[in-house]
Order: sequence, then structure tokens, then C-alpha cells
Amino acid sequence: MKLRTLLLSASLLSALATFPSTLCLAQAPVAQTPPMGWNSWNYFADKVTDKDIRGAADQLVATGMKDAGYIYVNIDDTWEGERDASGVLHTNSKFPDMKALADYVHSKGLKIGIYSGPGTKTCGGYAGSLGHEQQDADLYASWGFDYLKYDLCSFTPDVMEKQAPHDKAAQMKLMIAAYEKMSKALKAATAKTGRPIVFSLCQYGWDSPWEWAPELGGNSWRTTGDIEAHWQSIYDIVSQQSGLESYSGPGHWNDPDMLEVGNGKMSLAENRTHFTWWAILAAPLLAGNDLPNMKPEIKAILTNKDVIAINQDSLGKQGKRAYSDGEVEVWTRELQGGAKAIAIVNVGSDRTSNHPFHLNLEKAGLSGEATGKDLWTGKEVKLTNNMPIELDSHDVLLVRVDHAM
Repeated sequence: MKLRTLLLSASLLSALATFPSTLCLAQAPVAQTPPMGWNSWNYFADKVTDKDIRGAADQLVATGMKDAGYIYVNIDDTWEGERDASGVLHTNSKFPDMKALADYVHSKGLKIGIYSGPGTKTCGGYAGSLGHEQQDADLYASWGFDYLKYDLCSFTPDVMEKQAPHDKAAQMKLMIAAYEKMSKALKAATAKTGRPIVFSLCQYGWDSPWEWAPELGGNSWRTTGDIEAHWQSIYDIVSQQSGLESYSGPGHWNDPDMLEVGNGKMSLAENRTHFTWWAILAAPLLAGNDLPNMKPEIKAILTNKDVIAINQDSLGKQGKRAYSDGEVEVWTRELQGGAKAIAIVNVGSDRTSNHPFHLNLEKAGLSGEATGKDLWTGKEVKLTNNMPIELDSHDVLLVRVDHAM
């Protein structure tokens, strides 16, 4: 979703030194592996309806995506109506009965998510949660929701710039306090219903949320601006993840934004590489494609159980860029039981035979030759030092080595 507000100008981590430690909250027992599901925005945007969400739930089951681990069906912006005299938020005509919708999604063995923000308005101009945080959290819980995406948007001009003009440190405190307030509200609502709610912070990586979001009860936080369905956007986002790996782990994940697999005009190789990177990064896997018209080759990418197993590995250790050599990047991820995932990506515009690449085992974190499985072909691969590897433009070789040395 495109942001309609002004960007914060700089990182203000020094403000955390004076932020009250009493605001630290215990993590809810959710998101012990990166959340998997489907979100309405990338395909439906502001046109999403109750019928579309029911259809998405049906399709997750029918396509086998539920069996592959995609369990959240998340409604993004534009479901909101008006508040009544008591401040209770009602839905608009596109969503006549949220409780019935949540019950329907749950009947499929799935979970359901909703969207709001800490300002007076959402990104789409609908009612936000400012001043109604507990009221809204109780409402979501009463409907039976399992996930909240909380999008900054109008909080910037509504609160930060009004209450603390030209004081970026004070603005940051206000932003953190707003997310902390909703986190507390969700926990209070959960205490009443017993249904935990995943809390997803969407504030575009401003002021390094990985530094403070876990303490506030965040289960994931956006690390960058919005993703778009083309290679340059994906590569730019991935390039910004390097160095963030130490902040991610069970219950709290870096979020480079939703998946664009199957969207736009990306090549099959680009779709495959996009999914590989999100697996290596231990990122939430929230698809956003046209489920009823999903092509078999896109379904094969999204439901590749071996690649999903990398993403969902119980060690919960985010991968990293091990090294680059010309137009080839090598990304690695440590896995449970001493296993390792190695992704070799041609980020250039030509086939690597034009720019020969030879694997350096030591730089890839291997102390000697290793045999693994190519997770996109299912074939056995022997990794040797200085071995030549040829890849098409924007394609990937993803190997799992179960006995990495």
C-alpha cells in the first residue's frame, strides 16, 4: 500500500534511552515460526469484499496452500465504516457481518486477520484507532480475529507533527507509545477471550523497529517501504535486510513485506528467487496473488514444501548474505540440527556463463565438500570448492545440506 504521509527524516534510536522500561511486555505465544497466509491488498486493494475473503479461504483449502502452512486469511484496508455515538466502529457495506465471516474462515481450519492504524485515518482514509485502541482490540477479539496489521499512516501528521513539531526524538516516543498502547490493548482483549492475536507493526522500518518492537510485544515489523511486483523492488528490499539477522527469532520477525509471487510480469525465475529469499530471511510468507486463477507453476513455487521448511525451520535463525562475487550473491541460513541452506543468486541481467562464477566453500560457511539437495529440482548436488555454477538472469540455486561442516 502506498503511504500518503510524510516520511520521518532520520533514525532516532537515541530516544530509546529515555523510553520507560515499564512498557516492556511479555510476548504472546504466537508466531513461533514466521506467519504464513494470504493478504487481500496486493490483488484486491480497496475493492476487497466479504465474498472475496470467503473465496480466498476456500481457495487456500482447495489449492493445497492450507496444507502447505498458509493459515492466515488477512483483510487489509477499506473494511471500515463509521463509529457510532459510543465510539464503536462498524463495518461498511462490503463486510456486512464480521463475526460470521470470521466463523466461516475458522470453519475451514484457518485463521483470520484484520487491519487498522494508530492515527485517525488508515492509509485508505478510513477510520483508524486513535483514541479507541482498547475498544477496537475488544471488537476484533469479539469477532474472533487472530491477527492485526497496524499501519502508521495518518499518525504522522495527526499526532507526531502536531504534538512535537520539529522534535524528531519526541515524535519517535509518540510513535512507540502508540504501538505499545495497541499491544497492551490486544493482550487485554486476549485475556478476556483466550484467543491470541498476532501483532504486526507496519511502519516501514522507520527508526529501526527491530530495536524496540520486540519489547512492545510486536510479532513482526516492517523493515522497508512497500514492495512492488517487479525485480528491482524485490532486490532493493532484500539488500536492506543484510545486518538485521540478529534481531529476528521465534515470536518476533523482520518483515520485508508481503509476497508478490504470481503478480506483475516477473519471470518464473524471479518468482522462484523472490520466494527463496523470503525463506532464507525467515520472513512472514503472506501471499497476495489471484488464488482462483493461480498458474500451476506459481502454485508449485508457493507450495514447495522443502523451501517452506527452510522458512519455517524451528531454530528460527534468519539467514544472511555470506558474500558477493560480481553479479552473484551467496546467501546462507543455519538450520536446526546443524543443517544449512545455501542460496546462490544471479542478480545480474545476463546468464552467468558470460560472467563465470565459482563457489567458494569457505565463504559459504562450509569447511569442505558437501552433498545436498537442490530444493527447486529435487536433485542431489555435490558442492565442491571452486565449482562452476551457471544460472540464468535473476535465477537461484537453493541447496539444503543436512550435514554441513
